[in-house]
Amino acid sequence: MSLCFIEPQNAIRVIADSVGREARRQILGEVVAAWVDEIPERDLQAHYAKAVADLDEHDLSLLASWHASLEMGGHPLPTKEFLVNVFPSLGENRREALRIAAGFRGEDAFDAGVGEEEALETVLPWLTEQRCLELVAECMELYCWDRLGSDN
Repeated sequence: MSLCFIEPQNAIRVIADSVGREARRQILGEVVAAWVDEIPERDLQAHYAKAVADLDEHDLSLLASWHASLEMGGHPLPTKEFLVNVFPSLGENRREALRIAAGFRGEDAFDAGVGEEEALETVLPWLTEQRCLELVAECMELYCWDRLGSDN
């Protein structure tokens, strides 16, 4: 029997508040990836379109390069319209495309100074308790990594 006095979502927030910048960035990346895993299939395209809409030219080029690495034929164009229109053809790679696009968007927000707390407030409520518990374990590993001597 385990005792727990804090909800998993709050544990993730507490850990994120107590680690260095690089570990926080990795925690946010893990939270975003978990969120993408939780999105129902029918909503993937809408979330992808939102993520792509906020990307700059550099990120669009990187995302198009990732599309090209799938060798699906043709040369992907680094435009928002093209990337959104080919999203359904990615099949099983759609979640990975959304993870990448959301990750770029998150990195841009992180670099622009959007608070980690704001990002966590946006994403954590969408996660199941089981997924949050799994994230707490990952966050604990990052906490140990951060505290035991990373270059933060």
